[in-house]
Amino acid sequence: MSDNANKVKSSALSTFGDSLQRFKHHSTVTKASSASRSSPRHVTKIEKKRQIHDVSDADDTTNNKSTPSASPSPTKRARISSKYAPPSKYAHLTPLTDTLVPGLICIFVGTNPGVRTATTGHAYAHPSNSFWKLLHSSGCTDRRLQPQQDVDLPRLYSMGNTNIVSRPSKDAGELSKAEMAAGTPILEAKVAKFRPEAVCIVGKGIWEAVWRWRYGREMRKEEFRYGWQDEKERMGRVDGAEWEGARVFVATSTSGLSASTKPAEKEAIWRPFGQWVMQRRGERGIEESVGGRDVKAEPS
Repeated sequence: MSDNANKVKSSALSTFGDSLQRFKHHSTVTKASSASRSSPRHVTKIEKKRQIHDVSDADDTTNNKSTPSASPSPTKRARISSKYAPPSKYAHLTPLTDTLVPGLICIFVGTNPGVRTATTGHAYAHPSNSFWKLLHSSGCTDRRLQPQQDVDLPRLYSMGNTNIVSRPSKDAGELSKAEMAAGTPILEAKVAKFRPEAVCIVGKGIWEAVWRWRYGREMRKEEFRYGWQDEKERMGRVDGAEWEGARVFVATSTSGLSASTKPAEKEAIWRPFGQWVMQRRGERGIEESVGGRDVKAEPS
């Protein structure tokens, strides 16, 4: 064979080898490292879905701070809201003082003081909050009160105010589920001390927090209802005490940020409680303030 023929043959073999090399499989450590070495190419929809899935798994690992040696948790770990704010953010604000005295007809339980409420020192002080409006329209009060009249509730209407979390924040989203649930035993102790006839929970989220503390799990959808709760859900019961505890009524949130329930629906949910309060005041013969004058309520 001539030298020229050998050169042609050698060149052909080399070209064929290069072509095979293009299809040779190279093992990679991670998808990211493979992508960084490869040239730009079209990414299919299937590959995009796989990439999203991989990123999601990585985020879950980061959020849960799990390690290969850690034992799996029997329940799904609750994540802290992205809006969460530590107590130090509002440490300059003063917690709201409870308006509680023994033997009230009812006490209202809010989530926690808002910034406006903590600043003024009066409950439900933000103009967008419908608490005082709903108290009047439901019949709990004979006239619409102003936030600064919260201190008069026990004397004039045998009602009081407290919260499940004492520290102020901009809204409930800045609290963690854990600290809301942890406020339950404190609330129970207050109810046991002052012994009201009933406790009105001002918002679904508050009752869900109480439920998490009592039962160690999230409340199922079918387990929640507005209105009077079962007898076993009474609050403030103490073992060995003669007192049977306070009945529980769950009402809607009155926050201006709560738009999931329409105003008419809120009034319908609050009305049965207001009617009961009016009835109990009449049965007790408690005097009410009408137009600045104290008058005795007639028994119904």
